[in-house]
Amino acid sequence: MSTVTKPKHIGRNISRIRELRGMKQEALAIAIGVSQQSVSNIEASETVDEEKLQAIAEILGVSAEAIKNYSDETVLNNIQNNYEGSVIHGGPTVNHNCTFNPLDKVIELYERLVQAEKDKVEYLEKLLKDQ
Repeated sequence: MSTVTKPKHIGRNISRIRELRGMKQEALAIAIGVSQQSVSNIEASETVDEEKLQAIAEILGVSAEAIKNYSDETVLNNIQNNYEGSVIHGGPTVNHNCTFNPLDKVIELYERLVQAEKDKVEYLEKLLKDQ
């Protein structure tokens, strides 16, 4: 029985990281200056030359090493440890960073409600004048 490990499929790793970033092949293609078909071919390749890999890594916001060593298991394990496991192991240590200020959203809602009331009053006053 052989214990030879199968080499990482770099193209597949690029594809998964691109998908996790919410980027389409076309966007990656434009960013690295190639056609969408070229990106498709790169993602189908087991190996990618270092220069191209470095350019892709920069666009995806990761290191070339991260692409080479990427695995779905590691990502899932990281998610579980950071979001599910940390609450179980001693308290609420999960740090959820809001991308907006909740108070701003409350103020925005309040302003829309006030504007709706003003519009209603204006409409009712117009109806009374017309009678």
